[in-house]
Amino acid sequence: MDYTNSSLNVESAAISKPTPLRKIAAVATIGAGIQFGWALQLSLLTPYIQLLGVPHKWAANIWLCGPISGMIVQPLVGYYSDRSHSRFGRRRPYIFFGSISVALAVFFIGFASDIGHALGDDLTQKTRTRAVVIFIVGFWILDVANNMLQGPCRAFIGDLADGDHSRMRTGMSLFSFFIAIGNVLGYAAGSYGNLYKIFPFTETKACDVFCANLKTCFFFSIFLLAIVSTFALLYVEDIPLTSKPEIQLAPEDDPGCFGQLLEAFHGLKKPMWMLLLVTAVNWVAWFPFFLFNTDWMGHEVYGGKSGDKAYATGVRAGALGLMIQAVVLAVMSLAVEPLSRLVGGAKRLWGMVNIIFAIALAMTVVITKAAENERHSSTGGTPSMGVKAGAFSFFAIVGVPLAINFSVPFALASIYSSSAGAGQGLSLGVLNLAIVIPQMIVSAVSGPVDSLFGGGNLPMFVVGAVAAVISSVLAFILLPKQEHTAKATTVTGGFH
Repeated sequence: MDYTNSSLNVESAAISKPTPLRKIAAVATIGAGIQFGWALQLSLLTPYIQLLGVPHKWAANIWLCGPISGMIVQPLVGYYSDRSHSRFGRRRPYIFFGSISVALAVFFIGFASDIGHALGDDLTQKTRTRAVVIFIVGFWILDVANNMLQGPCRAFIGDLADGDHSRMRTGMSLFSFFIAIGNVLGYAAGSYGNLYKIFPFTETKACDVFCANLKTCFFFSIFLLAIVSTFALLYVEDIPLTSKPEIQLAPEDDPGCFGQLLEAFHGLKKPMWMLLLVTAVNWVAWFPFFLFNTDWMGHEVYGGKSGDKAYATGVRAGALGLMIQAVVLAVMSLAVEPLSRLVGGAKRLWGMVNIIFAIALAMTVVITKAAENERHSSTGGTPSMGVKAGAFSFFAIVGVPLAINFSVPFALASIYSSSAGAGQGLSLGVLNLAIVIPQMIVSAVSGPVDSLFGGGNLPMFVVGAVAAVISSVLAFILLPKQEHTAKATTVTGGFH
């Protein structure tokens, strides 16, 4: 059985003509709601895990749920939404139930400490076992829900564009823009220490100010996601898939989601395999940053310990740094394609910015040592303006390679996988595997590396710097030179 065109035909069956741009923009706004919660995950949840008593060296293991769910859920949702015959449309049911699941997950995460205390946790103990279990359940639901939302939203934009490449690029640029808006809002909320005062009931015996602030931030994320999702689902029609003989496969001939994924791997050419290799090494560099950026600010820069004032102040400062990074990301995302032309190709740009990322990660060692020296001097424990400026500069600089990393690999994949025959959704699923597998490896090894080198976040940042250099060299050497047909369409967000 030849599956070469089955996915592509299914994807084009539902929309007969391009939709007005305002409706594509309405779907793109969901990106802001998704990314608001994802930004809160990146900036606040690693510190929150430690507040519940999970040791730093084990905190990264909890993040394994992200790549595991991304590896399984995204291909499944993409496959079945492509083929859904629901009268509500192919994408809207997944977006609706994904939004509901996010709300449920946020409840478990935000109220984990309170629920754990109600179930018998002793607040005098460092580790609150029941609260940790509740948190992990909520965290898994949140990551599964995010994966339910991201794929169908991007696919919905593709449906509405109806094969018009210009409209597709515009739609993805709008999605990228709203992703950046969600980042800015999420990091800004996480950086403000008195947000919980809007809802005073969030501070309880089992939930201190930091925990209460997290609850309040998640309340706002639910509200934003509910508003944008409801508007898009009611305003934009998702035409149900109609059965057409040319796109039907007999049940015994349909290979299923993972069968088609294997077919896609079987048909990959050398350029795509090289892209997967470079992407995998590149994400070994990126994931330590995503895991430990605000924790680094709390522990190494501000010299705090989990639960104390200095640590909480440092985490909020880290969230502010991420907000600055999000602004740089938004600006740079508009410059990816012209920069690619300026430097002679997307692969050259990707290789160059990975060197910038490696230098930025190396900066964390210098900043940390400067902060430690200050704490041992007469200036006390609060970082000086110079150290703070260095830390915020680090976050801002990282925004430049981040914009490239969120765009160029996907643009190159659209070229290299054109002969794989798996269709747009499953081709992105193949690339997603090169992103999530390194995340699983980093999550598994960061604890032992942490212990081996005496604790803290610097060991994994150094590993990330080395991986960034290696991925830069591989990009220059392994990726083909003939990439002038690539369009660097930016598709930003939290990949997991």
